[in-house]
Amino acid sequence: MVALGLLLVRAVVGLLFVGHGAQKLFGWFGGYGPKGTGGWMESIGIKPGVAMAVAAGLMELVGGALFTAGLFTPLAAVLIALTMVGAIVKVHRANGLWATANGYEYPLVLLVIVIGVALTGAGDYSLDALIK
Repeated sequence: MVALGLLLVRAVVGLLFVGHGAQKLFGWFGGYGPKGTGGWMESIGIKPGVAMAVAAGLMELVGGALFTAGLFTPLAAVLIALTMVGAIVKVHRANGLWATANGYEYPLVLLVIVIGVALTGAGDYSLDALIK
């Protein structure tokens, strides 16, 4: 049952990050693409905006895909964790903890989930388990 639980967590969290990466990179799922996301990033002091949007999008897309598959899970977690630390520090920290005030609650939960899975292992239903 633990392996199934880890698969569910990886699938939901990983695919959500794939979607967030696609928003930044391609403008899919209601995203703004590199130019729109980059402009917003510049407005909050992250420069160069377009390059940083592409970098964040790639980290989310690749990290999310690897996390979903349970392939190179520690690397996937690092890619995702870096984007969540950036979101906490640059976007949400000033608003306090709670998501109801645009705080860092949700990115913190995602950060802890990916670190927890990386420390625990991706489980038996993962590509990591197949290549051991």
